[in-house]
Amino acid sequence: MALTARIRTRDGWALSHAVVTVTDMTGTQMLRAEADDEGAVRDTTELVPGPYTVIITAVGYAPSASTAIVTASGRAEVGTVTLARQGGAELPPPGPWTVDPAHSTVGAVARHLGISSVRGRFTDFTASVEIAPDDVTKSRVETVIRAASIDTGNDMRDTHLRSSDFLDVETYPKITYLSTGLTAAGPDRWTVHGTLTMRGVARPVDLDLAYLGTGSDPWGGTRAAFRATAELHREDFAMDYNQVVQAGIAAIGTTLKVELDVQAVQGDALPHP
Repeated sequence: MALTARIRTRDGWALSHAVVTVTDMTGTQMLRAEADDEGAVRDTTELVPGPYTVIITAVGYAPSASTAIVTASGRAEVGTVTLARQGGAELPPPGPWTVDPAHSTVGAVARHLGISSVRGRFTDFTASVEIAPDDVTKSRVETVIRAASIDTGNDMRDTHLRSSDFLDVETYPKITYLSTGLTAAGPDRWTVHGTLTMRGVARPVDLDLAYLGTGSDPWGGTRAAFRATAELHREDFAMDYNQVVQAGIAAIGTTLKVELDVQAVQGDALPHP
């Protein structure tokens, strides 16, 4: 007999830690096999022709059960089986991921004069992600941003933002974010709970996160894409500066919208310079 199966995630990646268990119609276990690095299962255990139950499990994923028929030729082809994340929400495969700053953006948007928006981004940052294998809600995100790398496209404005009126980069050169957990908010959507430390002030900040999927890159790696947003209030981080102009309108809004577009590479280091 030859039982074959291919185990995949919803976006087509191999589940190398999947386990296939086959039982007869009385519930007696007849074989147990583990998937290889390609998510494939091939077992040569001899079974008599007839129906069997095939149960496929993987840590962090909802199990799958189906019926397979062993034919007179002794073959049972289960085909490709797709497992969904436990609870119906998706994230990349478990393990470490490293954010690629060259293909990621850490930005913020502020209102200007109450009628338009000013956009800025930080150009120097590092970040890592750890997708927990057993309980995905215990996954972790850690980010360090160089505050002086703020760039709004205007040198005079950027110099002011680096001053003690705002980021005070001489005293507080780093902005950090450390997650404390995840909560599923729907298929492919999560709330990341964490602590943002800026200007020496630590505040809880939640990120609304969308997982956009995974794919291969030209350097032989696997990449995952995310988009996240959050709202911050400047006064929560001791940035009280403002200038009131005509009609009592603040020159700079007190609320900032944070916008993150992130590519992360599987592994604990980037595979290219």
